[in-house]
Amino acid sequence: MERTEIIFAAVVICFFAGCENAQEGAVVVDEMGALRAANVQLSEELAQSREQIQVLSGLEAEVRLENVYELQAVKLTRFTNLYDKDNDGKKEKLIVYLKPEDEEGDAVKASGAVDVELWDLARGDGEALVGKWHVDAQSLRQQWVATMITINYRLIFDVGGLVEGDEDLVVKVVFTDYLSGKVFREQMVIKPR
Repeated sequence: MERTEIIFAAVVICFFAGCENAQEGAVVVDEMGALRAANVQLSEELAQSREQIQVLSGLEAEVRLENVYELQAVKLTRFTNLYDKDNDGKKEKLIVYLKPEDEEGDAVKASGAVDVELWDLARGDGEALVGKWHVDAQSLRQQWVATMITINYRLIFDVGGLVEGDEDLVVKVVFTDYLSGKVFREQMVIKPR
């Protein structure tokens, strides 16, 4: 009987070893399929890149640079103000409408970072700065808004409890353009509504 048990154990071991190899084979086949798909995608991207290189190499360098939209100004628009968004009588949101412009005065979705400050100049020294915010490039790109009236960035900041009354305030903006490295400064007086 010992001999039969040994043969049975050997058969069981061989069976499980074969199953394990079959599972490994299936994993290898799946990996090969994924690699083939990745190879096709990379080949398509390479072909597209070669086409772009061919087109761009045919243009003179000066022509390419002359036709890049260059940011000339960053303006705060007339809709920039404090707003009561929940109709409770308190202005809890500062909405800043910021319009980057090219040479023709057209709105351009410029990549960059924005620093915004809200000032109440009627307050005493050291208390005039009501609030300040920073918007990085990743967040800024999500704030681009196009409506029938205007095209610009719309930045919304919470000022709940920071502003009381209807005194004139000053909004200051510093926009750093990531394409040119230029820094644009703009400010405007707002009359809370």
